[in-house]
Amino acid sequence: MMHKTSRVKQTIVYVKKNFRLFMNQKDWKFIVIAAVISLLVCAVVGDKMFETYESTKSGFFAIISAAIWIGVFNSIQGICKEHDTITSEYRSGLHISAYVMSHVIFDFIVCFIQAIILMAICCVFIEFPDEGVLFGNAIPEYFITLFMIIWGSDIMGIMISSVSSTPNVAMTAMPFVLILQLVFSGVLFELSDWTEKIAYVTYSKWGMGALGAIGDLNSEELPLKLSAVFPNVVRLEEEAAYEATAGNLLKCWGCILLIAVVCTLISGISLKLRNRDS
Repeated sequence: MMHKTSRVKQTIVYVKKNFRLFMNQKDWKFIVIAAVISLLVCAVVGDKMFETYESTKSGFFAIISAAIWIGVFNSIQGICKEHDTITSEYRSGLHISAYVMSHVIFDFIVCFIQAIILMAICCVFIEFPDEGVLFGNAIPEYFITLFMIIWGSDIMGIMISSVSSTPNVAMTAMPFVLILQLVFSGVLFELSDWTEKIAYVTYSKWGMGALGAIGDLNSEELPLKLSAVFPNVVRLEEEAAYEATAGNLLKCWGCILLIAVVCTLISGISLKLRNRDS
């Protein structure tokens, strides 16, 4: 009986179940979609990404946007379509925490593969600077950042799916969540006061901070486009969010991880409340 199994054993059982479903249904669309999105974004960004400040910043923004979209799309419908099954198995002793963690763990593998695809395609189209701020080489730092953004966004999708009553409701919420991430990234619009506070709970802000730190957006080697016509026009102030230090990069990674943990907790709490009368 399920009620006699521990949370750890239940988590393992559900991870295996998710893997079987993935293989039996040959659900490779997540891998294909990740490859297509990565290809389109990187082809547009191109090999001139690191020539100017504007091209570098917009390139990072495009890559972060692609990573967030890939992650959310992975899981936005994964849980809400199983609400009836969850209710039934909860009555038999299912631990909600085990169920949620099984999705988080299984999606870790899917997101890792997607991050490899995104990073590989990026390296084909974009010539990244070699020097990093933490490992000495920038490529592992870029990969870890993209993986964390994809996985974190996937967990955010799990949260949305958990609080949504049906897949249609989840898909309706998805555009609003993506717009929120884009608007509060700090790239499209200047944020201040309460808008800046909202940005602290978005993956886009910390993802841009991480990539900006690795790529050293504050570097004098990244001139403004206007400087090509007016050489005397230069940037007078550095942006603290893109400080090229190991401490800043680790802070960005830590905030991404913290948001993912909060999304996981909200997922478990919402499912627990939904099934409290079962």
